[in-house]
Amino acid sequence: MNEFQVPADLGRIPGKIYCGEGFSNFTADQWRIFILIYATVVLWEYLEEVDRKILTYFVRICHLFVNRILETKSLDEIHKKIVDIVTLIEKKYGRNVITPNLHLSLHLSACSHDFGPLYAFWCFSFERMNGILGSLPNSHRQIEPELMRRLINDNRINEMIYTENNTKGLEILNTRQSVGSLSEIDQFGHDEMRRFWMYSRTIQESTISEKEPFPGEMLKPFSENISLSADGILDLMIAYYNDTYENLKFRKPFETDSLNLIIIPLKINKYCRCRIGSEIFGSTFSPRHQKSSYILAKFASEDDSIDIYPGQIQFFFVHKISTNRINMENHYLAYVRWYKKIKNRFYFSVNKEQICNVELWDTEFYPKS
Repeated sequence: MNEFQVPADLGRIPGKIYCGEGFSNFTADQWRIFILIYATVVLWEYLEEVDRKILTYFVRICHLFVNRILETKSLDEIHKKIVDIVTLIEKKYGRNVITPNLHLSLHLSACSHDFGPLYAFWCFSFERMNGILGSLPNSHRQIEPELMRRLINDNRINEMIYTENNTKGLEILNTRQSVGSLSEIDQFGHDEMRRFWMYSRTIQESTISEKEPFPGEMLKPFSENISLSADGILDLMIAYYNDTYENLKFRKPFETDSLNLIIIPLKINKYCRCRIGSEIFGSTFSPRHQKSSYILAKFASEDDSIDIYPGQIQFFFVHKISTNRINMENHYLAYVRWYKKIKNRFYFSVNKEQICNVELWDTEFYPKS
């Protein structure tokens, strides 16, 4: 488990799984992280075929249940998988191990159908906030009033930082970043989440061209006036702009052919991090933030099939260019390298079923493109 590079905003989990009666050292949020990220890889070699199938179904159920947006067809899949799990457990271990909790789990799908996703009423955020409040210094005498005064003071500081008053220096008093389930509460509104969800489901029909408002911000440290040719991405930038602006054509500086084409400026500002909502993405440009530099993205192939590729962000950058030959406009971009496929990609899959919660990819990147 120590070899995993987990994004910093997910929080940490204890190094030992079994510490105390009933695994009492784990919070619900930590169990969620362990099941979704660690469990399959850590336990696979120690399980028989039936147990692997039970684990695969369970991880799949948890993956669907923790989504902020839950489709009706996903609820049907969840219920079927829970029934399959209970059936497999009874078949291998006998009826004596079928506990009331297993029976109650059969009603989870109907509960979500009636009251919405579990995200709307689970206690992950509540548990984690209790942990944060418990870590704050206090006199151990009048804990509640002291914590309330601390929260009020933090709120006043935030108001001073984010108002239009020109108050310098207060940014150093900003509160620490939320992690785990708390980091999700201030992400996006309903309309933005729905738009993002639609893009992720129908990428062939949601072709994005030209530009759109950037919902986040680039974070320091950064380097100014870096040459595009220094990173070897000048040709990639020309191809990007030509594909993005279908009615315009772009070229390198100092080319004598096609003088009526738009010239691409050679300078960019490189950034180590980018924040969108409450989530902060890192890059290899800053070794300190490499853990948060891994992403997944969907690609549509020429045969209309869709596949998900893992990649690593090399750096973020802002590039100014004039598309109307008058005003310079900022384009907020990221340079990403994508990992290669391997033959044994679906090693952790269940036989004859299209379920694989963990995929294996090469450690080498595809050529720059």
